[in-house]
Amino acid sequence: MMPLYVTSGEPAGIGPDICLSLSDHTFERPVVVLADKSLLQSRATQLGYEVELLQYTGQPDAAMFGQLYVEHVPLLKPVQAGQLDPANAAYVIEQLTRSARYAIEQKGVGVATAPVQKSVINDAGIAFSGHTEFYQEMAGVPRVVMMLATHSLRVALATTHLALRDVPDAITQARLIQVIDILLHDLHSKFKIATPRILVCGLNPHAGEDGYLGREEIEIINPVLQAYRDQGIDLSLSLPADTLFTPEHLKDADAVLAMYHDQGLPVLKSQGFGEAVNITLGLPFIRTSVDHGTALSLAGTGLAKSTSLHVAVELALALARQ
Repeated sequence: MMPLYVTSGEPAGIGPDICLSLSDHTFERPVVVLADKSLLQSRATQLGYEVELLQYTGQPDAAMFGQLYVEHVPLLKPVQAGQLDPANAAYVIEQLTRSARYAIEQKGVGVATAPVQKSVINDAGIAFSGHTEFYQEMAGVPRVVMMLATHSLRVALATTHLALRDVPDAITQARLIQVIDILLHDLHSKFKIATPRILVCGLNPHAGEDGYLGREEIEIINPVLQAYRDQGIDLSLSLPADTLFTPEHLKDADAVLAMYHDQGLPVLKSQGFGEAVNITLGLPFIRTSVDHGTALSLAGTGLAKSTSLHVAVELALALARQ
């Protein structure tokens, strides 16, 4: 069976720690961690973790309990837990590049990613705005959609890693059409939801309050939404975000479309931080990720929680099964 690849992320963070915890489970197909094998062994020793690291060479069977498949990616400099080093930025990029290439070439069923530290990658002179944009460029697709999900809530984003002052200019009708098309397509094809019901946040407070607090809803957002509604698609017009995220509104919703990063994600993470999954929609392969950062202060301490990575791996495997 083709494997699922897992990137171990920033070597000074908790990525190696939580990847080691994958050895505590058995999976339906090989799960292969992209990492420096000596780093994983060193971190396992530091944590008092007993794990057998197996070099992955195309084995068809899943690893046994207590074992972890690893494809060796060499570090450029030794790592101390919690201490960032721009010299290892290229090591992180190599993990992402390999994982994308394997997925695009159908040598793996998809990718699950541990956290990276954007700042240290940029400090190394490598322009990097995030996993989502990196995989989009590798796949050569015009648009992807970032969606986070818990067991009870899915939130997709019309824009991702933009400064707040740049968001209104980025909310165009063309962008919204691309985002909604991808969201509908992947809810159908990847999540097997036949007729998804989607609630849409307005950009402005009170969804613009009939133009008194902004006209984006009237001039840009609602005309796009109405066109989908006219086709029989169950999509709301723009709703005030401060009341949309209430149980009464959400009880029958399959997904929420938020206009920007900090409009939707704080609500979702307040409901299930550490147990949510980041999914990149619109790629020609499956990509899931943890919902947290590198947690440098927890690296090597044994205090990092691995729940989100396990959920990300399980979801990627479930999507591959479908």
